[in-house]
Amino acid sequence: MVLTYHLLSDKGSRKINEDRVGSYERNKEFCFALADGLGGHDKGEVASRLVVEECTELFKENGFDEFFLRNAFEISQEKLLEKQKKDKKPNDYKTTLVLLAINDKNINWGHIGDSRLYLFKNKKYVLHTLDHSVPQILVNAGEIEDKDIRNHPDRSHILASMGIEWERPKYTVAEPIKPEKGMAFLMCSDGFWELITEEDMEKCLRKAKNVHDWMNNMEKIVRKNGENRNMDNFSAVGVFIC
Repeated sequence: MVLTYHLLSDKGSRKINEDRVGSYERNKEFCFALADGLGGHDKGEVASRLVVEECTELFKENGFDEFFLRNAFEISQEKLLEKQKKDKKPNDYKTTLVLLAINDKNINWGHIGDSRLYLFKNKKYVLHTLDHSVPQILVNAGEIEDKDIRNHPDRSHILASMGIEWERPKYTVAEPIKPEKGMAFLMCSDGFWELITEEDMEKCLRKAKNVHDWMNNMEKIVRKNGENRNMDNFSAVGVFIC
């Protein structure tokens, strides 16, 4: 298995970039993390940085096993709540989180909030994670279509995030799958996926010579579609398996 990847993060039109991306490679195992901080000012920036660093550090220490994703969500949530108490800012530090772990036998991912992971096979779109948001609930109920989420008036109404006390786990972890040649993954914050359709993601993928081409061409579309508007922070991680 040959794996290549590309990370990007940009503040858009905002003063501060509250997104955070990270990666770590350990003994031919890979971990990728992406978080979109919530709350404005420097609060989201603190939250996203903390959870990404905690998750990659845990991977650095223990590698990828069947418990990694759940431990990463639980431990980084605990650390984030501890940070809130220490700084006397209850519920101020909140963030989404997407994690992807890969080795030569298994691929696993999980998420919380409205940052997404997309899976493509042989340059065709297969699926994306389901947002923890009001519009996603409406899609699940058959009241609106998936494409309608991008412009829904309740688009920013997030139902779950890191940094809010859970009575039960709020994150979603997918069943592991086996790596295959021709797989591609895209992890991205809402500032990225709101400005590019799945159709354009796939078109860019079909034209791309490598993961860097794919990401650069998608970024061009995101920037173009974000012109003349208060563009949000946007971040993404692209992964190719060859």
